[in-house]
Amino acid sequence: MKLKDSQTYLNLARSYAAECQARTRYEFIEYGARYNGYKNIADIVDEIVYQEFNHARMFYTFIQEGEDKQIDNIDIQAGFPFKEKWDLMENLRLASEDEQKDGEAYEEFAKVAREEGFEEIAKLFEDTKMVEDYHKRVFLELYEQMKNDTLYKKDKPVLWVCADCGYMATSEEAWEECPLCQAKRGSIKLILDAMQIKEMYNCK
Repeated sequence: MKLKDSQTYLNLARSYAAECQARTRYEFIEYGARYNGYKNIADIVDEIVYQEFNHARMFYTFIQEGEDKQIDNIDIQAGFPFKEKWDLMENLRLASEDEQKDGEAYEEFAKVAREEGFEEIAKLFEDTKMVEDYHKRVFLELYEQMKNDTLYKKDKPVLWVCADCGYMATSEEAWEECPLCQAKRGSIKLILDAMQIKEMYNCK
């Protein structure tokens, strides 16, 4: 089967569109975090934005590697979310939901690609799902910590680090202003279980 005659071809196009839109939605979240003084949340989301860009790049690359030298249009029918408003905490929760749904779609797309004989594309979908599961956990943990007021307060002493100057101190609650460089609390590196490397490969 040729790629352009397959369901996988359409699924690649849908995935490309979904990743482009996710990237822009998360840029809204990044903007909102930075505007509200949560510099480190903005930096975390900005990293996810760049990862979504690279997901889109890979889906686009596989489409371009098909048989056609020029593709004027791929007619796809798909729905995309428009749920996010200008509320940072709620948008983090909604982003987690979006990542869950994207991961479910990529799991199905991988199955279809394998059935149609496109093993490399199936692996691409599976690898992307793994990362989306990780994104889901990051967004959800950020939401829960904001909701529970535990971004900068813990139930036991932890090491807080200023991302701007490297100042470190151990306590249950982080400083309002860095004693060294006077950066505001939003510049403190956040402590998220989801961001531990050992967790990245067990995101379900």
